[in-house]
Amino acid sequence: MATIAFIGLGNMGLPMAKNLLKGGHNVLGVDLAPANIAAANEAGIDTSKSAGDAAAVADVVVSMLPAGGHVRAVYSNAGGVIERARPGTILIDSSTIDVDSARAVIAQAEKAGHLMVDAPVSGGTGGAAAGTLTFMVGGAEAAFAVAQPFLALMGKNIVHAGGPGTGQAAKICNNMVLGISMIAVSEAFALADKLGLERQKLFDISSTSSGQCWSLTSYCPVPGPVPTSPANRDYAPGFAVDMMLKDLKLAQQAAASSGASTPLGAQAASLYQLFSAAGNGGLDFSAIVKMLQGK
Repeated sequence: MATIAFIGLGNMGLPMAKNLLKGGHNVLGVDLAPANIAAANEAGIDTSKSAGDAAAVADVVVSMLPAGGHVRAVYSNAGGVIERARPGTILIDSSTIDVDSARAVIAQAEKAGHLMVDAPVSGGTGGAAAGTLTFMVGGAEAAFAVAQPFLALMGKNIVHAGGPGTGQAAKICNNMVLGISMIAVSEAFALADKLGLERQKLFDISSTSSGQCWSLTSYCPVPGPVPTSPANRDYAPGFAVDMMLKDLKLAQQAAASSGASTPLGAQAASLYQLFSAAGNGGLDFSAIVKMLQGK
């Protein structure tokens, strides 16, 4: 049994921490929000006042934080995780952040004698609760080998993407595809409405032909064809517009720093920015179809 410090007990972090607890480990949670701490305690998770204090007694540190600045602060600041953790501790950051921050923090951790991976996830809150997340893991082979058994308690698909930062690279590339493809599917349904083509007929045709993609067959952005999609729950967020916008901005940041050309990614980011600014940031990202239809 390992002692695991889990930093960030929000909508994703808490169910992930619960699965580590179910796996037979001692979990020590950390969060700034009193409501999150209360929810963790109710689930049987002990909590600590600070990330540094938790890291000092942990064999494993897992974090799920909002942005690169938070990750740098929690790990790199004086009294933080890197300074307080014992040498050899495995550090797993599952936040979705910029590649440069991930690589900088891992380099600092390795210099201090720790193993560390960047391991962002795909699968949403449902996958976090069910323990079926996909982890895209960047880091040294030795670090991945130590992290893998703990990741396996929280996910079903764990892929070693390569060296430090490649987990984040995989996440933002994947989600750029997702953001762009959802726009294409939404535009297709909006056009079908204008042309008098029934939505179900379009779905039946495209889902079995060249228009097939995950945004259509698993997450269809109009009510009806896929009963489990957010479109059939008034676009209640499983993955909110603002979260997609964050990932698209990270992709554009990475494109700029690496000299890559991603014009469709840039256009997608601009469209989600408009949608968010119009007050729709809390809706599921598939609700973009409502804007395209002028609703």
